[in-house]
Amino acid sequence: MVGVTSKPNTEEKLELLSADAQYDLACACGCSKNEHRRRSDQGKWIYPVTLPNGGRSTLFKTLISNVCTNDCKYCPLREDMDIRRCSLGPDETARVFLDYYHQRKVFGLFLSSGVLGSPDATMDRLNSTAHILRKKYRFKGYIHLKIIPGASDAAIEQALSLASAVSLNIETPGEKNLARLSSKKRYIPDIIEPMKLISRLTAAGSKYQRTKQTTQFIVGAAGESDAEIVKYVRALYDRLNMHRVYFSAYQKGLGDASIAGELAGQEKPADVFMREHRLYQVDFLFRKYGFAESDIILDNNGNLPLTADPKEAWAMRNPDVFPVDINRASRFELLRVPGLGPITVKRILQQRKTARIHRIEDIGKVGLKLEKAGKHLSF
Repeated sequence: MVGVTSKPNTEEKLELLSADAQYDLACACGCSKNEHRRRSDQGKWIYPVTLPNGGRSTLFKTLISNVCTNDCKYCPLREDMDIRRCSLGPDETARVFLDYYHQRKVFGLFLSSGVLGSPDATMDRLNSTAHILRKKYRFKGYIHLKIIPGASDAAIEQALSLASAVSLNIETPGEKNLARLSSKKRYIPDIIEPMKLISRLTAAGSKYQRTKQTTQFIVGAAGESDAEIVKYVRALYDRLNMHRVYFSAYQKGLGDASIAGELAGQEKPADVFMREHRLYQVDFLFRKYGFAESDIILDNNGNLPLTADPKEAWAMRNPDVFPVDINRASRFELLRVPGLGPITVKRILQQRKTARIHRIEDIGKVGLKLEKAGKHLSF
């Protein structure tokens, strides 16, 4: 039997719904210390996040409803769970968000939901909230809307017309993996085809080109390999022009007991989060370093090594590439050096226009990263 909250007030609803919003991280985590999922001390529904464009800010983040008709085995909000359920109305959500916004406690809104009745009925609530903010209150700031799997093309286009960013979570790499987790979601028609539609509608020169699309994988719930995820991540960037891909480690005990052992494997909690971290590092190598799928080093089981970051793993596999001449190497070659990131490489390229670099200290104060880089450079 489903628990029901008896006429909770708005703050009580937010206590429930913002806590449940932690399971949707498609705009709230990354691979640096400033991107990890966390809450502020101002309230459970205020989240410091990294935005799809890489900037950092603070969002008001909640679900419209934690009622859900789906059966996703990894999700503690699935339909057969005995939890307290409640929903926020569009006007109610808009008003409470604006109260925080006008107090300058938040920069924008991240709005998601369980599936309340049907995908389009849920999208109507999400879109109505954004519509009220845009049209009634003339809010011109940041709004991130979740796209519900199975939503109609019309509902998706309306969301794009109102949102700064949208996310439809891919959840698993491939149809077979999703089938292990849900008997209701259809991988191609409910997830992949809508993502393709969003990609077309937000392409350069299109009506909604300023709206960003992101997505998220639930890592480990379906027993998938890192190789499968890496392949899909590369395809999402290359074929669908995805703006950001996020990862959320499946945590045993939150989902259905049937996936706690056989499908989720026997990884220790620390290993699960390190696996998530390694995938974020791969994502960063794709987006910022020019790495290809073939550059990612995997073990015999198709998984990323937990003891070395993907860039170091590539360097260890390709010792003949080093040392790299710091005064002659291209940007691409310098970005392959362990310990050098885009900002440091940019500084090197600027510095050597006016003077030869003779030692690692010429670049800047030598910490762990530059010390590591120095072992792979020649001067």
